[in-house]
Formats: sequence, C-alpha cells, structure tokens
Amino acid sequence: MTSEQRFAPVPGRAEEVAPGVRRILAANPSPFTGPGTNTYLVGETALAVIDPGPDLAVHLRAILKALRPGQQVSHILVTHAHADHSPLSRALSVTTGAPVLAYGDAGAGRSEIMARLAGSGGLGGGEGTDTAFRPDHELSDGQTLLGEGWSLRAFWTPGHFGNHLCFAFDDVIFTGDLVMGWSSSLVSPPDGDLTDFMASCRRLRALPARLFLPGHGPAVTEPRARLDWLIRHRERREASLLQALARGPATADDLARRVYTDIEPGLLPAASRNILAHLIDLMGKSLVSTEGDLTSDSQFRLF
Repeated sequence: MTSEQRFAPVPGRAEEVAPGVRRILAANPSPFTGPGTNTYLVGETALAVIDPGPDLAVHLRAILKALRPGQQVSHILVTHAHADHSPLSRALSVTTGAPVLAYGDAGAGRSEIMARLAGSGGLGGGEGTDTAFRPDHELSDGQTLLGEGWSLRAFWTPGHFGNHLCFAFDDVIFTGDLVMGWSSSLVSPPDGDLTDFMASCRRLRALPARLFLPGHGPAVTEPRARLDWLIRHRERREASLLQALARGPATADDLARRVYTDIEPGLLPAASRNILAHLIDLMGKSLVSTEGDLTSDSQFRLF
C-alpha cells in the first residue's frame, strides 16, 4: 500500500502531524489537489494558520472548531495565491482579527521574463489564480516570524507560483505546492517558472529538514530523497523533450501528446502547460527557439 493510499484523513478534523502542528484537510478533492488542501495550525496558545484554503464556509467552521479553550489565531500565513490555498484567508482574518501574511499579491515574485509574458497576454495560464489576494503584510525572504511558543522562517521559493513561500518550523518545513509526496508540482507559465522551480528545489535541499508538510497529500518523511527525485524527474523530462524536438518542430500540445503517453486525456492540458514551462526554460538556455512572439501555440525547434 502506498503512502497516498494510506493518506485518508477525515475532512474538517484536526489531527496532530508533528509536535505543535495539527492538520485540517479541506473538502476540495480533485486531480490537482489530491484529497484536498492541507491547512496547518502551529502553536499551543496563539496559533499560526498556514494556508487557510479555498473559500468554503464548512472549512472556516472546521478551523474555528479546532481552536481549544484559551487558543486564538494570531497569524494567517499563505504559501501562495492559488484558489485552493489563499481565498479563505480574508474570511478567517475578519473572523479572528489576525493579519494575513504572504510574499505579496498574485503577481508578486514573477521573474522578468514571466512578467513580460504575462503582460503580452498570449501565453494563457492563470489556472486557479486568486487574483483578488492581497496580504495585510508582505514577508521578505528569510524573515523570521515569532509567536507565542513558536518561530517560523519564511523562504521565498518561486517556481510553482511567483509568490510562493515555504515556512521552516525547526526541522519541519511547510512546503506548500513546491514539494509534495503524491505528485510532482504543476508549473504553468506565467505564474509558474521552471527555471525558478529548479533553483527553489535545490535551495530547499540545502536546508536541514526532518519532515516536509506539503499543501496536499501526506507528509514527506524523506525530504532530500524526494527532492532528488523531483530534480531528476525534471531533468529526464528535459532530455525527452530535446529528443522529441530532434524529430522536428512542434507545439507544446504536440510534445505533451508525444511525451506523456500514460496519463488520462483530461490531464493533457496541464501536461501541456508543464511542457511549455520546460520549453521556456530551454529557450533561456539557448537550446530551443521559436519564430515570432512566444504564445501558447508557438512552434518550437532546436537551435
């Protein structure tokens, strides 16, 4: 039985997953969220809530119900502005009075090339982006947050999303959607940037960690091994794309059909976005090119 099969928490029920950390699963399962979004409560008295999740009234009630006598929410932290992670932060803030903290709004943290591509409007993307998200306070890379009995350090880890943060709680790291055990992350331009994703994975690997607590799915108990797999997986995907392009120019959709031969047809659009991210990264390495403006249906070829 795999860890994914064993991962079957009851939505809405708070469960301890590490000393001083409880997890509440939101009831928003899908092919992209797995069983749903993981919301984490950190601390014993004044709590930090990490990733309140989607705008579901039932999940808000579950978070509030999880507060024990004498407990209150003092901080609301958001790893990134996707619609399955950030929207409930505002209602939770209004209810508890706690501020919302994140790297920035939904457009923050984009690389120069992704900001330019986003402005061109021809690249598509924006799947599930919480465009209305605005934190009360912006966190800087490496900033430490102090609460009653806890300390969290924020690390800016763009790649899955430009404003993505991971939070280190001693040797436990909340990894959002950068690293998950049940799936590799979707990287969809212009919100996602594969060049940044690879750099963030390598940065995270250099941090001392005993446990990763991701935004979806079970805890990752062998953090470095998982990061090594993710990095190798992307490197193998790059090699397969270069081999496919050696047979002639192709669009991201064409390449997705060639390279992803074992996935459900409904997931091919997401696969195509991942391929597009690789192609943009390969353009940055001067290994592939395209004629004219870069769009979602551009033809790519080897240099």
